Amino acid sequence: MPIVVKDDQAIKKIAIAGNIIFNIFSAINKMNLSSMRTIDLNDRIDKMIRAHEAIPAFLNYRGFPKSCCVSLNDEVVHGIPNNRRIKNGDLVKIDVGVNYGGYIADAARTFAVGDISDEAQKLLTVTKQALKKGIEMAKKGYRISDISRSVQTAVEDNGFSVVRELTGHGVGKDLHEEPVIPNFVGSGIDAVIQPGMVLAIEPMVNIGGYEVVTAENNWTILSKDGSLSCHYEDTIAILEKGNINLTRVAES
Repeated sequence: MPIVVKDDQAIKKIAIAGNIIFNIFSAINKMNLSSMRTIDLNDRIDKMIRAHEAIPAFLNYRGFPKSCCVSLNDEVVHGIPNNRRIKNGDLVKIDVGVNYGGYIADAARTFAVGDISDEAQKLLTVTKQALKKGIEMAKKGYRISDISRSVQTAVEDNGFSVVRELTGHGVGKDLHEEPVIPNFVGSGIDAVIQPGMVLAIEPMVNIGGYEVVTAENNWTILSKDGSLSCHYEDTIAILEKGNINLTRVAES
């Protein structure tokens, strides 16, 4: 499929969707997540999305049954909200997509609940820094591999590993569009970055190895060795000069 370049009106709608996500994560930052059920967190997020006259982009996407993904500890992504309760010491990854006026923004954050280990804190710091480094390479005339290399280097220089079976992606009218944005340098198509492209850049980082497995629910992806995993994601619009972060974690 070709890469879809967005016009100003499309980017404005994606920016509104991105701002809704930003506000949702700002609200979650003020919540006490300890002992909360993940389904209750899902329901609050669903309510906040709809209060802005928007639609949860994940709900029923390829059969996904909930409005957001909530993944705990060794779960990398695609955790299905349910009756599990969040505990002190958990790493909680929350991935949210919002469809506003037919255009989608996508972002993820990792929240530390209560007391976590020094290594877990380093994992959060490194993953967020990797996202920032990747965004710095998302500029006109650069290549997708420049993003990938920057993320991979930031992670591996700190002794962690980037998940290889899952990638970032273009985003717009569809949740997953071209180009594919790996978090490591591979041998795939290496598109030139152009103004009007909208990219969801999302390092997924494990303390241990990069191998992953799929849970019995056929959705949740876990680190194969059971090590902690971290996930940050932002939606970025490419401009003639630089880019603009539409969901804004890397600038906070």
